[in-house]
Amino acid sequence: MGQQMILLFTLLFLLFLSLCEGQSSNPERPSCQSCDRHLSCDCTRGGFTHVPIVTDRALTLDLSFNNITTVTDDDLTGHVRLRALSLHGNRVAVIHPAAFDSLWSLEELDLSNNQLTSLNPEWFEELGALLRLNLLHNPYRCVGSTPEFQGLVRLRRLAFGGPALEEIKMAALSGVTELETLTVHANNLSRYESGALADVWPLGRVTLSLHGPFLTNVALASAVLGDVSYPETPIVLEDLHLIGNGSVHPLRAAARRRVRYMTFQNLSVSDEAIVGVLEILDGVPVTLFSLDGVTLTGEGRWEKASWADTSSMDEFFARNVVVLDVFKFVSFLQLKFLLQYPRKVSVINSRIFVIPCASTCLMSNLQYLDLTDNLLTDMTLVETLCDGNGTLKELRVLNISGNALKCLSTLSRLVVTLHKLTHLDISRTRYSSMPRTCSWPSTLRYLNISGAKLTTTTPCLPTTLEVLDLSNNDLQDFTVALPVLRELHLSGNKFLTLPPGGWFPNLQTLTVQSNTLNMFHRSDLQSYPRLQNLQAGQNKFVCTCDFVAFLQSSIKGDEDVRLTDGAESYVCDSPFYLQGEPVGQVYLSIVMCHRVLFVSLSCGVALFVGILVCVLLWRLHALWYLRMMWAWLRAKHSSRRRRRLRDGAGSEALLSFDAFVSYSEKDAGWVETFLVPELEEPREADEDSENRRAPRPLTLCLHKRDFLPGHWIMDNIMSAIERSRRTVFILSQNFVQSDWCRYELDFSHFWLFDEDIRGEPAILILLEPLSKDNVPKRFCKLRKLMSSTTYLEWPQEEERRGEFWRTLRNALKGEEDE
Repeated sequence: MGQQMILLFTLLFLLFLSLCEGQSSNPERPSCQSCDRHLSCDCTRGGFTHVPIVTDRALTLDLSFNNITTVTDDDLTGHVRLRALSLHGNRVAVIHPAAFDSLWSLEELDLSNNQLTSLNPEWFEELGALLRLNLLHNPYRCVGSTPEFQGLVRLRRLAFGGPALEEIKMAALSGVTELETLTVHANNLSRYESGALADVWPLGRVTLSLHGPFLTNVALASAVLGDVSYPETPIVLEDLHLIGNGSVHPLRAAARRRVRYMTFQNLSVSDEAIVGVLEILDGVPVTLFSLDGVTLTGEGRWEKASWADTSSMDEFFARNVVVLDVFKFVSFLQLKFLLQYPRKVSVINSRIFVIPCASTCLMSNLQYLDLTDNLLTDMTLVETLCDGNGTLKELRVLNISGNALKCLSTLSRLVVTLHKLTHLDISRTRYSSMPRTCSWPSTLRYLNISGAKLTTTTPCLPTTLEVLDLSNNDLQDFTVALPVLRELHLSGNKFLTLPPGGWFPNLQTLTVQSNTLNMFHRSDLQSYPRLQNLQAGQNKFVCTCDFVAFLQSSIKGDEDVRLTDGAESYVCDSPFYLQGEPVGQVYLSIVMCHRVLFVSLSCGVALFVGILVCVLLWRLHALWYLRMMWAWLRAKHSSRRRRRLRDGAGSEALLSFDAFVSYSEKDAGWVETFLVPELEEPREADEDSENRRAPRPLTLCLHKRDFLPGHWIMDNIMSAIERSRRTVFILSQNFVQSDWCRYELDFSHFWLFDEDIRGEPAILILLEPLSKDNVPKRFCKLRKLMSSTTYLEWPQEEERRGEFWRTLRNALKGEEDE
């Protein structure tokens, strides 16, 4: 039993250890949610220490500048659609042999700037679709000990090497047959097997960084350069320090291979070395000689190489040239032998302030001259262009942008004799105004004056222009007729509206981005007869209904003019609640878009409803009810005030009348002929009763006789009802047609149900047959009384009238009568 327990505990302990080991070897992976709608995931600078989890539908995954140290076999499982993967700038030291096995569609892989100490061919076995591979700046020391790139049969671009690379062996490029671009950083290379880089031919471009070999191992540098040099392969040499004649000897290997395109980048060179280079290139058919990022340590004394044959040189390019001792540097007059053959000369950002006319005169074949970002002024430009004497007869393109030029009339005078000039770039200068008229070559087609300080334009502009760039100035309008203009660029100005299209009948492309445009409409674009492409985004658009509808139609492609700068460039600036919203996603209600129609319909509906309400109120006699209510409230208020005055005086309210008689004026004859004589005049006792007394004469309140003159009629009615014990209504068709009778009826009803004084029920006398259904509905009080109160009917027969009067008298008796 004890041994079984020990065995059980041992198994549990081993299981626990295995679980702990599994957790330590597969820590919980973080996730990255930075994927856009194009399935491009940007997980740069996220602080990740392991490859994060991203959607397996991702097409590109950028993991640059994190702290990833290991790529396991399951980190990238399932990413069969991934096209590009970047692990640049991490600390990757370990990559599992099967880490990339599922990346069948991968076309670009960047593993540069990591801690890889060796290259494993198994990484690339399943990457048959790979086109670009970057392995620069890793601490591996050898390439080619095994055929690392054997399976990359479709590889087009390969970059490897770094400060630690010391050896390149024969199998370095084994199996790579379609390579077009090769970059090798081998500044500290000490061993090279001849022919290691010669397996691929021809290469489209080769970039070599061989700083150390050029200085200390000329034979090695010559071997490397000889293996990759071919006449049609451009050679780029980086990070060289040529200080003497001996340091340029490796270039002889390239010269022997008749190389035609040679570029030096990040070069430090002395006079002696330059002379040596020119001597080596003597007779070599170099057509492009380029210097990018050059530091000249000498004084420019290169006359010893003036005999060298450089007649094949077609293009000379120099950029970012620095002269350490500029005051000792010789004049360009002594360097003119370098400029007499090229057809294209570019000297960019090299602090050139003048090229002597004597040197310019030798450029008889020059067709392209680029002096961008130098120190030219109007005065030195006159010298450079030989005061406009037409020396550069073949010149077609002149670029003097980024110089301190101020006078446009001087420039036009200098170039008017350049009868083949088609392109002129004077952007980023200091032109702030234009003369009224100018003369230009009739061949000029392209003019760039962007980035200047122009505030207005004049007819100085050449009418032969097909492309004009006035971007990034201070223009507010543009009304110069240019009949053959095809492209007009006005971005970065202060235009409030589009320029009139009638000035440009052949315009096909218009760019007005980043101005102060509020809106434009279909009619504006229709003024351009041939306009096809428009870029008008990044403006402060007022999103009105017409503009939004038109622009959304243009975004969908339903208009004749295409918006080529993308729908995301068009954003609302106002109204405020739409600020920042893309115009293509804006929805405006009918109230905003059809305000006149909406107001008209609203007014029509309101008028109809008003008429309907008025008719309804008229049918329901609402106005009459309001008038009556107001009158009753006023009369009620007066009545209560009278009672308070009486109560304050200590007197009791006295009844002055037995009955208040409410009748229509048209029934006054019956009241005066029958009712008043019968009730108010003394009568004898009935003959059939000896004990019966003669009836007491009653006192009636009649409006004709008893209302006080000068008082408001409502007050009279209310006062009469208050001072009468009963109210008698003489009902007839005339009564229900009388408003005053209705007032009296309603007042008596209110008085009857008053909380303070409970009056006795009203007495109804029908002079003619009148049923409740025949009474109009607006006489709701009367209809209610007729339903709840017994009424008397005036008999037409004479013999029944005695009974009628006795009944009425009995109804009007007071307590003393009882």
